[in-house]
Amino acid sequence: MGRLVYDGTARLTVDDRELAHLQQVISDKLRRGEPFTFTWPNRLDEGGGRLTVWINANTSLIFTFDSRGPHRLNPAWLQLLNEAAHSPGGLQLIPEPDPEETSEDS
Repeated sequence: MGRLVYDGTARLTVDDRELAHLQQVISDKLRRGEPFTFTWPNRLDEGGGRLTVWINANTSLIFTFDSRGPHRLNPAWLQLLNEAAHSPGGLQLIPEPDPEETSEDS
């Protein structure tokens, strides 16, 4: 499981593959100078609910992966995450689309 730590206070734990996709989308947004919100569900042991953070160029982010190698990124998933990040609701965790569904749409 990978971890994203926001400003040393908020922590998101997700599968390494999911974190690799989030890292790509977040890095691209910051590289373009585009601040945005990111919302994710809190773990039950942290009270449940959800957490929304504001991410901008001054935000301290740490991405930690359990696996060593780079992950193969799914362009369709990156597109969905980018669309969410550009929407008024901001970036949210979106399940990876089924490869069969995305190949039919192309």
